Amino acid sequence: MKKPPPQIKGMARSLWFLAFLLSLSVFTCKAAIFQPISDRHRSAALDLFVPVDGSFGSLEETYEALRTFQILGIDKVADISPATCPLVVETLVSQSSKAKDLFHALRVNSMLRCSIDTGAFEGVGSKLQSVLKDASSLLDFYYSIGSLVLIKDQSSESNGFLEDADGIFHSIKSLSQSDGRWRYSSNGAESSTYAAGIALEALSGVVLLASSGVDQSMIGIVKNDIMKLFDSLEGYDDGALFFDEKLVDASEHQGPLSTTSSVVRGVTAFAAVTSGRLNIPGDKILGVAYFFLGIGIPGNTKDLFNQIESLACLENNKISIPLILSLPATVLSLTSKDQLKVKVNTVLGLDAPPLTVQLVQAFKSGSKDTHAFQDQELKFDPESLIHSLDLLSQSIDVGKYTLAFEVLLHDPEHKNIYTSGGRTLANIFVTGVVTIDGAEISVLDSDVGSVETKKKLDLSGESTVSLSANHLQKLHITFHLATPLGYAFIPHQVFLKLRHESKVEHIFVSGNSGKQFEIILDFLGLVEKFYYLSGRYDIQLTVGDAVMENSFFRDLGHVELDLPEPPEKATRPPPPPVDPYLRFGPKQEISHIFRAPEKLPPKELSLGFSALTLLPFVGFLIGLIYLRVNLKNFPTSALPAAFAILFHAGIAAVLLLYVLFWLKLDLFTTLKTLGFLGTFLLFVGHRTLSYLASTSAKVKSA
Repeated sequence: MKKPPPQIKGMARSLWFLAFLLSLSVFTCKAAIFQPISDRHRSAALDLFVPVDGSFGSLEETYEALRTFQILGIDKVADISPATCPLVVETLVSQSSKAKDLFHALRVNSMLRCSIDTGAFEGVGSKLQSVLKDASSLLDFYYSIGSLVLIKDQSSESNGFLEDADGIFHSIKSLSQSDGRWRYSSNGAESSTYAAGIALEALSGVVLLASSGVDQSMIGIVKNDIMKLFDSLEGYDDGALFFDEKLVDASEHQGPLSTTSSVVRGVTAFAAVTSGRLNIPGDKILGVAYFFLGIGIPGNTKDLFNQIESLACLENNKISIPLILSLPATVLSLTSKDQLKVKVNTVLGLDAPPLTVQLVQAFKSGSKDTHAFQDQELKFDPESLIHSLDLLSQSIDVGKYTLAFEVLLHDPEHKNIYTSGGRTLANIFVTGVVTIDGAEISVLDSDVGSVETKKKLDLSGESTVSLSANHLQKLHITFHLATPLGYAFIPHQVFLKLRHESKVEHIFVSGNSGKQFEIILDFLGLVEKFYYLSGRYDIQLTVGDAVMENSFFRDLGHVELDLPEPPEKATRPPPPPVDPYLRFGPKQEISHIFRAPEKLPPKELSLGFSALTLLPFVGFLIGLIYLRVNLKNFPTSALPAAFAILFHAGIAAVLLLYVLFWLKLDLFTTLKTLGFLGTFLLFVGHRTLSYLASTSAKVKSA
């Protein structure tokens, strides 16, 4: 048999290496770790669901709060029964309550177990049965059937069976579409993925309430519709899968979270009441679980409820229960001898069945090696329920790694119950202390490259050097970095900064020759960049990396640089940067200087002047006493007398207004009030004087 030529062998090796790089890139983009439900979700639930006056609001919001607390195992909540149960009873006995209101009231009662008469349940049941006979929309079926299922669970004496279960099943099924989605009604409504979840919940209720079973052929058709529905799953690069609504400009549009939650509730409910298994791949169930866990902690009550209840449905379903592999820590230190730890739980954080975690492969980012290590079984601790692996025993070096895990269930029967999704990828960072040696700084002659000055650098200490150079020389800095295993280390950041005494800075990026880092500054080519500024330049070196525990920012010393005089058209150095503290920091306190008060007359003089201003009023009073008041012409008739009394009362009110103005009223308030009183006095005074004039004319004519 002929051997292939060397060119073919080389090409095969190149193709194999290319395929490896492509697979590694795919692993890297999909490597994401999802954490199951934790105490952070419980704290968020207590912060978001806060009762006000003993109630969470509407019955729908109340159920969402109670159901979320129940799933999360939160018991320390306020007792809302005294405020909520009367509202539940009122809704159930009211003749005007709609099917939606009855549905939410019964859901709340399933949590609180309020005291409700059996007759109330019977009345609600008969009302819902009549609604079902005339139902034409999907929501009418959903609320009515869901309420009947709740009544059956809450009342042992209720007869909630559906006599025409097949007919109702066909009516709901008639709203389905060929792609697995459903319509809300038959009147030209668009298809909806969210409605599919509602329809599946309604169909599961029909199966539960059927008195003689449902046509199995129809159930098989619905199962096929579910498979088509799962073909419309969309996904992210991290492996999360979700359903999205396709409706455009529709009032019933829902986001990915609520849509996916609706489908999960419907599919798990339908799978729970039908025989056989839904042939949905476990990877898709796990991807949907990743979606709910990947959104973190929602910021509103509706999204948190949808997330928690959907995960609870996935926790107990007849299709596949997802197992979540998580890493308590993704940054491991070789210095601290940290171990790789892995936990496997259900989505709600419960313990997984007996299993083994296998580390299949570990790829190092940026490495040409196919793998760092592979086929390692993690040791299981039954007390902490953690699988661990000692990294030091694997001779692992610092860097970023992509790990591929496999979960192997011990019981073969559990493979039909749980799903772990095959290989699970995760990224970790392994940190350690990087060795720094061979650091030197020297001044070279530009012409022949001979060393004029060379000094050793201790980059791990605080030693500094003092150098001098001119524009015909070069500054040369070299150092070597090595990993704990002795391999050359290339950090992400290596910068050299020269800072002039005028605060002008220049930053240079270090080059890497493979074995050592080298920085060469040719001052002859940098005179324009340095703006011909001679003087002292401080030298600073920055070396840093995410996996380098001893990253540093070090002052190496300074160099006295002698540059030529700048030509006439040379670029001037930029103005020194403004200190942010001086620009944005606290300003100097402003001290207000008030005008000095004017000199006032003596107190006795002011009081004497006030007394003089009262003398005319005193004279007026004395004159009234001396002349005596003449009431002979005061009107005697009722109406003129009333006008005369009001006229005198108005004059007294004006005098009182003057006193109030003197004491506390301002000018604008006084003028507005005086305008009203003046108009009043003008009216009543005119009527009074008119009466007196007419009386006087009659006397003279007589």
